[in-house]
Amino acid sequence: MPSPDPGPALERTRAICLALPGSIEKLSHGIPAFAASGRMFAYFRHNHHGAERTDVCVRTSGPDEQAMLIDQDPALYSWPAYIGPAGWIAINVAPGADWNHVADRIAESWRLATSRPRRAARR
Repeated sequence: MPSPDPGPALERTRAICLALPGSIEKLSHGIPAFAASGRMFAYFRHNHHGAERTDVCVRTSGPDEQAMLIDQDPALYSWPAYIGPAGWIAINVAPGADWNHVADRIAESWRLATSRPRRAARR
């Protein structure tokens, strides 16, 4: 059974993300993505590759935090395809989601994205 209409979850995600300083929204690989200081900090996915979930993907501090979150609550957190190896986690934003918690995770992701120096361009 497909997950419900993602519209309300996308609107809440958008409001949280765009309230953060310097944040912009753009499409990345056909999905809503949010960036600040030239770095992505959140992606919104609905039924990505038929997963029948609506998720907000955010940065973590790395593999240890990813593993801890998934072990702690596998119904809430999952390993996101493609971006999981880069330290991202998916948060299930099904109806009844704790949006205060989601907002805190998005804010932390924004902080991680904006506090890391950008790599110098390769020549």
